[in-house]
Amino acid sequence: MKTVLDSIKPYTNGLRKVGLPPIGILLVILLALAPLALQSELWTRLLVDALMSASLAMAFDFTAGYINITNFGYAAFWGLGAYTSTILVLRIGMTPWLGMLAGAIAAGILGFGVGILTLRLSGIFASCMTWFVALVMMGVCANWTSLTSGNSGLIAPYLLNTDSNLPYFYIILIFTLIIYLGLVLLTKSHVGMAFKAIGQDSQAAAASGINITYYKVLNMTISCAIAGLIGGFYAHFVGILTPDLMSTSHTVESIAISTIGGRGSIWGAFVTALILIPSLEFMNSLMELRMIIYGALLILVMLFYPTGLAGACGSVYGYVKHKLTTSQRPMAG
Repeated sequence: MKTVLDSIKPYTNGLRKVGLPPIGILLVILLALAPLALQSELWTRLLVDALMSASLAMAFDFTAGYINITNFGYAAFWGLGAYTSTILVLRIGMTPWLGMLAGAIAAGILGFGVGILTLRLSGIFASCMTWFVALVMMGVCANWTSLTSGNSGLIAPYLLNTDSNLPYFYIILIFTLIIYLGLVLLTKSHVGMAFKAIGQDSQAAAASGINITYYKVLNMTISCAIAGLIGGFYAHFVGILTPDLMSTSHTVESIAISTIGGRGSIWGAFVTALILIPSLEFMNSLMELRMIIYGALLILVMLFYPTGLAGACGSVYGYVKHKLTTSQRPMAG
């Protein structure tokens, strides 16, 4: 007789293909209900911060984990999206919703340009190029005072006319889930296979007929556009921008979250951000040591478990599955 589990198996298999196994769906539901259960503005704001960091880390991992380019200037694209959206809203009266879209486009265009610049570079040289771009962008924001107000800060209109963080939480939750599903679908397609081939050995990938130029630039453009979108949301959620938004410390956070989560996993960065960001926020006495903590965690992960949280979960799942399979085998004799 066909059981209930057998009936829903085709649907669960389909959800697994887009990166949403049953346990993942359960966690998303719990996450969506968490602010309603906690009834705390502080916790809701921390969850918003965590989801923004998760989106940035997933998009960062999309480049670092697949085409093997560590974008040390990633915060610049986040900042560009924030400044673009805010300036367009203030100067021409564009709505913040369209401003966020414009921020994503602006960051994507810059990502396209950086992708072109890094085509002849690899490894640390490509990473340094992205860092130099970030330094230039930070300098422009600090010195073009007539446009950005420099270090005094630029006041951004809020996205919603409310003092509650709850609506912002559900908006960023939707954004994060769309980003996650989109990246997972891309990485599981033939495009993702090309990215992986480039990341493992670009010369071998080129010899097999993969258009290195096209796929590298495509990856950088998508990753940076996502950063710009989240930057636009950040601007209209926090309400004030300074050039420090583009500092390397913000990039280090994305590097730490994606590495601890497991390079090339996408979902590992999602889960790690939800754990790490609220935890660090509650350790107020350690806030000044935040970068040291990130550095220490990175060293520990790279030395003892390079595959990160995703690799650890995969090992545990494989071990449990093996034990269950072994226990179900009939005993000999």
